[in-house]
Amino acid sequence: QVQLVESGGALVQTGHSLRLSCAVSSRTFSLYSLAWVRQPPGKEREFVAGIIWTDDFTYYADSVKGRFTISRDNAENTLYLQMNSLKPEDTAVYYCAARHDAGTIYAIQHYNYWGQGTQVTVSS
Repeated sequence: QVQLVESGGALVQTGHSLRLSCAVSSRTFSLYSLAWVRQPPGKEREFVAGIIWTDDFTYYADSVKGRFTISRDNAENTLYLQMNSLKPEDTAVYYCAARHDAGTIYAIQHYNYWGQGTQVTVSS
């Protein structure tokens, strides 16, 4: 069983930065990839960024490329999302997700484990 606990969400102004964290309870060698997924108000969940745990391969949604950076700390079993140059359209609940099996990193329907989410609100 994998447990994911997100933290770091906040209310910030446009242009500011924020770093989200996701504590992973499982031993991460059993995981294939982890991802950040967000759900804007009134919309469906969408892929934001993902990382393959074993080789650090990363992939980003076009909407965040160049502004967001996903990273991991193996020793601390923690996943991060550094968000710079935040925009009002980045407002959403941000979820951490994990999967054991190999597959398309941005296919969020195949992620097996999800955190409870953390709210990010960007004011204009």
